Amino acid sequence: MKNEYLQTLSKERLIQLIEDYSKNWLAMDGVWFQSVERTSGMDEAMRHDAEAWRQFTVIEAKRIKQFLELPEHAGLEGLALALQLRFYANLNEADIIWANDKKSFVYRTRECRVQRARERKQMPLHPCKPVGEIEYAGFARTIDDRITCDCISCFPDVTDAECCCAWRFKLD
Repeated sequence: MKNEYLQTLSKERLIQLIEDYSKNWLAMDGVWFQSVERTSGMDEAMRHDAEAWRQFTVIEAKRIKQFLELPEHAGLEGLALALQLRFYANLNEADIIWANDKKSFVYRTRECRVQRARERKQMPLHPCKPVGEIEYAGFARTIDDRITCDCISCFPDVTDAECCCAWRFKLD
């Protein structure tokens, strides 16, 4: 039986609930990661994180693709739209910067909730580049298997100090 209470909520309340669900999801992701990090170290936590993202990013992309009714080859336009519906989209400040020829774009996370939380807790920054490569490339390939992803800047290899991470997507 579906949750009948949800049917009674206004659009504004539903949007607030989506934001809360996104925060809850991210909190759970951080809780398990930090548990492994504390007990087994960063390398072990990163190994499990990579495997979790290898699977989750495909699940998330498939559901978003279905929700948006995107075609098999949704192109960069489809990917740009899908990126805006990820859990992260409700939590992090991000930009999509199109190349002049429209054959690629850069997705930049200006503010990252994960890194800011680790800073507040006086923890070292999360070395997210290796997992980000799995996550963003897998998400893009699921939306359209012709899309490739390259890291421009991501901790620990920061090349753009004006953002937390930046990823270039292009259609091959």
